[in-house]
Amino acid sequence: MANNIKRNNVGRPLVREKIHEIIFEADTPMGKLFDVVLLVLIAASVLVVMLESVNYINARYADLFFTLEWIFTIIFTIEYLLRIYSVYRPLKYVLSFFGIIDLLAILPAYLSFFVIAGTHSLMVIRAFRLIRIFRIFKLGHFLSEGNVILDALRASRVKISVFLTFVCLLVVIIGSMMYLIEGGEGSGFSSIPRSIYWAIVTLTTVGYGDITPATEVGQFLSAVVMILGYAIIAVPTGIVSAEMVKGSHSQISTQACRYCGAEGHDHDAVYCRMCGERLN
Repeated sequence: MANNIKRNNVGRPLVREKIHEIIFEADTPMGKLFDVVLLVLIAASVLVVMLESVNYINARYADLFFTLEWIFTIIFTIEYLLRIYSVYRPLKYVLSFFGIIDLLAILPAYLSFFVIAGTHSLMVIRAFRLIRIFRIFKLGHFLSEGNVILDALRASRVKISVFLTFVCLLVVIIGSMMYLIEGGEGSGFSSIPRSIYWAIVTLTTVGYGDITPATEVGQFLSAVVMILGYAIIAVPTGIVSAEMVKGSHSQISTQACRYCGAEGHDHDAVYCRMCGERLN
């Protein structure tokens, strides 16, 4: 009977290939339909968890919410197992970003039932799976732009580290100065750490207002720090923006690797960017 199973050109069962095409890719009508239905189920399950946290609603529909939660959990469990089955190298998928998110989407329900009560509220992590909507509806350029931002942050990490070190030194100096000007038991600047906290809040233009200077010199320094805060904000923005200009804007396809499940490949990619295997 095993000899009658249809296989592709690399010796894999065609049913496995078909499952992979439907679950992981959105280039076919069946694949797009599967993902759209999946997104609807994910949104509905998150909504159920949110409504369950409202006491008067939960008191009225507790049994319904419990039933729906387990229906969603069973569906997502079957889907997760099918994803593992359809990938040639299951461990790579399990340890990938989406693999971990898919596991965390179902794990809290089982933990709540068998081990720790109350962890079912963590099922709102299923909302992270809605990220797949970018791939499904041909919004790959959003993922591409996201990659540009990540690449820009990586390229500018040294400059940003130097900048943050400078800011840390600056708030220590400003906080110490304000402690010398305003410090005392009767003021909010009762210690240097407390004054540094004020310097951070003021320099970042947050301005809680829980600590304010009373003397004219302190108010003048406070005004200088507030104006300086705008310049501080502009520096990292300029650093990252300069790196983003250098970033590429290549098109992203909906192809998912059959071996490791990696997504986000270039439109003209032939081999997987993660494991090097040939794409479908």
